[in-house]
Amino acid sequence: MTFQVYDTTLRDGAQREGLSYSVVDKLAVARLLDEFGVGFIEGGWPGAVPKDTEFFRRARTELDLRHAVLVAFGSTRRAGVAVADDPQVRGLLEAETPAVALVAKADLRHVERALRTTAKENLAMVQDTVAHLVAQGRRVFVDGEHFFDGYRYDPAYTSAVVETALAAGAERFVLCDTNGGMLPSQVTAAIEDLAARLGVAPDRFGMHGQNDTACAVANTIAAVEAGVRHVQGTANGYGERPGNADLFAIVANLQLKLGLPVLPEGCLEQMVRVSHAIAEIANIAPDTHQAYVGAAAFAHKAGLHASAIKVDPLLYNHVDPQVVGNDMRILVTEMAGRASVELKSRELGLNLAGHPETLTRVTNRVKELEAGGWSFEAADASFELLVRSELPDSTPARPFALESYRVLVEHREDGAVVSEATVKIRVRGERVIATAEGNGPVNALDEALRVGLARHYPELRDFELADYKVRILEGSHGTGAVTRVLVETSDGAGRDWTTVGVHPNVVEASWHALVDALTYGLDRARV
Repeated sequence: MTFQVYDTTLRDGAQREGLSYSVVDKLAVARLLDEFGVGFIEGGWPGAVPKDTEFFRRARTELDLRHAVLVAFGSTRRAGVAVADDPQVRGLLEAETPAVALVAKADLRHVERALRTTAKENLAMVQDTVAHLVAQGRRVFVDGEHFFDGYRYDPAYTSAVVETALAAGAERFVLCDTNGGMLPSQVTAAIEDLAARLGVAPDRFGMHGQNDTACAVANTIAAVEAGVRHVQGTANGYGERPGNADLFAIVANLQLKLGLPVLPEGCLEQMVRVSHAIAEIANIAPDTHQAYVGAAAFAHKAGLHASAIKVDPLLYNHVDPQVVGNDMRILVTEMAGRASVELKSRELGLNLAGHPETLTRVTNRVKELEAGGWSFEAADASFELLVRSELPDSTPARPFALESYRVLVEHREDGAVVSEATVKIRVRGERVIATAEGNGPVNALDEALRVGLARHYPELRDFELADYKVRILEGSHGTGAVTRVLVETSDGAGRDWTTVGVHPNVVEASWHALVDALTYGLDRARV
């Protein structure tokens, strides 16, 4: 039976705290998921949620899906109501999707206490709704809510729910770990026991895992190894409580570790791009340490790692990062050895292999600076400037020489706080004095420096300070603590770079980072 990758980002994933998609957002996410190659996109609950009803209406004319089938989600008919008369079931049909997903109670305790109906009526609700939708030409998936907990409590009744759904025409019965409390061995045992009890091949089952034990992805892989051929997940693991099984990790593991071609050819390499694009739409910062797609997923810090990677990158990477659209990165820190510095320099386009003395000087300098609180692992631009300062034929020209700077902060009678900075610099043989105001001392200093350099370097107009971070370093306390400043700068053309500065005085630390930022940017602008 064909393997099915089923995404529920727009329905179950949207239950994450603080996440709210507009209809336009939902359409954009659906397009991205289709580009990633998923087989099914669960769009929401038409009839019950007005936004979802609108999504399905617009999707009919605005979505041109190449790989995915759009799915409307709902529940079985209400207890005591004829299926043809249930407005929620009617809403599923009016969504006009080729497939429908139904949530059904699979735990007798929920049937009796939450639905407040009988075990027999719940089975009838499953049978009637599935048969009705199949008769209307829909492909039907049934999500067995609380399946695993219900199966442990009363396996005979939960099995009856599964059997009823499949007999009525459901394409797959999805085993839901709704509370997220299962472990992989428990998932495997339940699937094997259920298949034997019903005499049904496990490929008729699906798997939907919540991540409350941090086992959602592992549970899903265990289900596949037990024979399941339908997996559900959400982009980046979004969802209620700790979230759902991360669809990207599931798919990568199935395709790269188990050798199952679950996506169309060429789609797996879109993973990082799609993951980050969906995070942007959701207004959630991408998790840098997320498996496969995180910026740190293939980042190496220890010098021992770097030495091995220099020989063969796969010695410390479990897969080639490029197969999922990611890159390997070498982090230069106090743990760096010569191999780390050499590899990182090569990554930045600087070859130190033929300069052993320079390599030694840079390595020692990095260790010395890192011991004083500097950190280059997130400041590639400052590291590149450091390396190039040691290479005679590659030293970047400093755009100016500092004579002095001064920063004043004025708290006025009306409560306004204004910062003013004056810089005295020498630019191309000319002495320049420039003054500017800002909303803070660092902003004022940045503005004054730009004013002083503008005539000689007009390209500075395109530079923008995109981010500014200050951290109090460990081991230092109070107002006299040593601070580390990271400055991210953009040139308005899609390029950005990060620089670092460290000093007990936060303004001086910021000055170091600002000077590096402008030096690096101006040097790049001349390339």
